[in-house]
Amino acid sequence: MAMDRARRHPMSAAARSSAFLTLWSAVVVALAPTVSAAGFSCRGGARAVVFNFGDSNSDTGGMAAAMGWRIRPPEGRAFFHHPTGRFCDGRLTIDFLCESLNISYLSPYLKALGSDYSNGANFAIAGSATLPRDVLFSLHIQVQQFLFFRDRSLELISQGLPGPVDAEGFRNALYMIDIGQNDVNALLSYLSYDQVVARFPPILAEIKDAIQTLYDNGSRNFWVHGTGALGCLPQKLSIPRKNDSDLDSNGCLKTYNRAAVAFNTALGSLCDQLSVQMKDATIVYTDLFPLKYDLIANRTKYGFDKPLMTCCGYGGPPYNYNITISCQSKNASVCDDGSKFVSWDGVHLTEAANAIVAKGILSSDYSRPKIKFDQFCKV
Repeated sequence: MAMDRARRHPMSAAARSSAFLTLWSAVVVALAPTVSAAGFSCRGGARAVVFNFGDSNSDTGGMAAAMGWRIRPPEGRAFFHHPTGRFCDGRLTIDFLCESLNISYLSPYLKALGSDYSNGANFAIAGSATLPRDVLFSLHIQVQQFLFFRDRSLELISQGLPGPVDAEGFRNALYMIDIGQNDVNALLSYLSYDQVVARFPPILAEIKDAIQTLYDNGSRNFWVHGTGALGCLPQKLSIPRKNDSDLDSNGCLKTYNRAAVAFNTALGSLCDQLSVQMKDATIVYTDLFPLKYDLIANRTKYGFDKPLMTCCGYGGPPYNYNITISCQSKNASVCDDGSKFVSWDGVHLTEAANAIVAKGILSSDYSRPKIKFDQFCKV
């Protein structure tokens, strides 16, 4: 049906896409986040608990622990100075958000040694998607892992033993969901734009089910992230194309970005609907597309010299990305200064870019309702 409407429209698909992204670029500029994140930390004596569900964008070492991967440098070089299982040269966006709450970085649920779950746990796993729902480590499985974690924690406390989080902690906790990028990317690899959009409902149904399940088990505070500018990823830009007609003025793929915006619009609407249904819950939706697209559109503002080129990859300009030679390959080349790059490995952001995204989230300018992140700090 969407294709029929497109055929009746007097503008070509390319023209509509170009006009759409031009308008969106203007919106991005108008909503550019402030640099300062002052005032977003928990007050003295307050304690925040956070549970996160997602993919590699917020995986703090879950996949490495699950698969026994021995991730090597240069991962982690910018901050931790050693690999931590994060797909980044340093901190992820969620790490900066934890810093803003004065809590330790979230330990992966599957990390057996050295973990601290007193301020929550991270169930995000690299490569995760919403569908299929029963495969490792889908969103559905992550929620089931959380329920196991919660029940075991409360069981220990009921036996007089120390548990990482008590009933009040679970009730007042913030539940973050940042997933869907892998679902959308997979669809875009073999379907047209209209076909991709038509496949969004099952993805959204899984996110709805996750929120509903958590809500039914006492969760009341939710923070849901939309996806980023998929058309600006070096991984996608490096795919051979017949010509550059699908590139926008910033060098990003218009079709991929249109799909990302459409997905986020639908996800935002879902969150609005759930907010009406769950009147005693707080559901915040944050649109990450304008935040992440702004890294490219206003690159000089942030000091990025090569916004579409991978810092750690292979192949040289223009994208330095090769799907068969990853950042972990001995043949990969690594930039000297990651703070000049938006992309760390062709898929994931550098620490410098993550810091900017986190400041945008903390500003609440991209969220609805416009709630400050630290409101979830509880004494």
